[in-house]
Amino acid sequence: MAPIPVYIGYDEKETIAFWVAAHSITSRSSIPVAIIPLRRELLSGTFDRPRAELDSTDFSNSRWIVPNLQGYKGWAVFVDCDVLFQADIADLWAQRDDQHDVMVKMHNHVPRETTKFLGATQTQYERKNWSSLMLMNCDKCTALTRRVVNTSPGLWLHQMRWADAIGAIEGSWNLLVGYDKSVPNPQMVHFTSGGPWHGYNDIPYATRWWNEYNAMIQGGNPVNYLELHNGPDPIQERHQDQQ
Repeated sequence: MAPIPVYIGYDEKETIAFWVAAHSITSRSSIPVAIIPLRRELLSGTFDRPRAELDSTDFSNSRWIVPNLQGYKGWAVFVDCDVLFQADIADLWAQRDDQHDVMVKMHNHVPRETTKFLGATQTQYERKNWSSLMLMNCDKCTALTRRVVNTSPGLWLHQMRWADAIGAIEGSWNLLVGYDKSVPNPQMVHFTSGGPWHGYNDIPYATRWWNEYNAMIQGGNPVNYLELHNGPDPIQERHQDQQ
């Protein structure tokens, strides 16, 4: 079985979020996955679009180069790095439907705040956060040529005006923390306005993120490396998990 290509947005300022997201995927997957970081410096010559003032991360628009990287063949997953998978990605992968160009969680996300993590501007637009988790049918994403990805308005890309058929991802995938109603066992949560690694520890699912972080660091070893090398983590001692 060929591994699922899973492209995760990468930004140096959120490196730890990337690795925790990757761990949350690989530790729960029942089928092989290939984790691919969308690091801007590795995309030179393919993705050369300058980072714009309103781009909140390095991967704000590099996500659209995924079909090109796949040779416009097969399916691929794209997901932001500020997420935590709580279910088997195979269950998401099984929703692929060849009649669609792309499949997303169809949020009606209207942000309340004007800024989000690290002071980034919180923009409002139709279909916001649809592009933060995508099943991409690369055979049908041929409109996303290198030229189009590198030169088209970001809003046009994120509103998916390039797609002829957009399908809906079903279930509790891409639950927006602080906006969607919290549920006991979401399939994937998205810390869209900032996560525990930013110091936001009084938000839903913060404890789950720290537990994933600890599981990744400890790797099943009996030694608690956080205490051995750094002493108790004061952030973890005071945060609360609100569900």
